[in-house]
Amino acid sequence: MHADVHPAKIRALIVDDEPLARSNLAVLLRTDPDIGIVGECSSGAEALGEIRVANPDLLFLDVQMPECDGFDVLELLGGDLPPAIVFVTAYDQYALRAFEAGALDYLLKPFDNARFELALSRAKQKIRLGNDKDKNKNKDRTQKLERFVIKNAGQIVFVNIPEIDWIEAADYYACLHVGPRSHLLRRTLSDLEEDLDPTVFCRVHRSSIVNLERVRGLKLRPDGEYEVLLESGARVRLSRRYRKHLQARLGVRRGVVEDAG
Repeated sequence: MHADVHPAKIRALIVDDEPLARSNLAVLLRTDPDIGIVGECSSGAEALGEIRVANPDLLFLDVQMPECDGFDVLELLGGDLPPAIVFVTAYDQYALRAFEAGALDYLLKPFDNARFELALSRAKQKIRLGNDKDKNKNKDRTQKLERFVIKNAGQIVFVNIPEIDWIEAADYYACLHVGPRSHLLRRTLSDLEEDLDPTVFCRVHRSSIVNLERVRGLKLRPDGEYEVLLESGARVRLSRRYRKHLQARLGVRRGVVEDAG
């Protein structure tokens, strides 16, 4: 189902296989003048097509759906995720996995209006900050982030971004792997992906990003999946959904892999 939305409004898409759940979310969203609902989807498969067409800013996504669940939707979208994602589910055991997948918030059914308003407020803030960041990038695209400043146990560590081998999701943090060392940074992978130079860093899994200059090859595992082999000796799982994108970035033709041990 589609709706006409004023261009200035935040574009929201609701995905849930339960009609009542979709209706409840729609009623709550329509009370906010900043929000415009661009569609409602009853399945993950339907959501995939709608997200690519409607290009929502905000996605309310149910976890448990038949055939294609909420995590499958994000996996299949690859790097084309909406700016703000709020998972909605009746089961709290998926919370950690949701944040690892890049979710901004996690609404546990049944939730009250206050909890919903908190999630919506967070989403609106993230979307607006993202819009401001995009404006700044358009003003000067030559400026690149050169290092991360990490505060830990009373110390401040500077990590030069070109020296990072790969980045891994670690609960509410991102783990920066730099040679034999690792550093925890309190940011999501999706957030980091926006700041990192896309000509150097590439998402290879919903839980990992690699430095292309540190990649020495790809290896086909016995189970038919691929690993990214790094100069440091690390092996990073390559998701099927990111494989073509990575191979294109590396200039690798389909089927050509490194058979190193």
